[in-house]
Amino acid sequence: MTHPAVSLAAVIGIPSEEHGEEIKAVVIKNKDHDDVSESDLVAWAKEEMAGYKYPRVVEFVDELPMTATGKILKRELS
Repeated sequence: MTHPAVSLAAVIGIPSEEHGEEIKAVVIKNKDHDDVSESDLVAWAKEEMAGYKYPRVVEFVDELPMTATGKILKRELS
């Protein structure tokens, strides 16, 4: 969320044959930063976060599924 191109993000686990589970970030971009790519965010996160915390996969979406109270429904992300 601290990257200037990220408006909102959710982080989930995805299956990995090598490690059992990997980190995936589902991101809504800020309107002013359409030029950022998935690999840009992974590289930035790798520099800013511990090795076990940065996402290996980034997916851009237009909106995240939310409850009526505004909580992200992570079970609906994949």
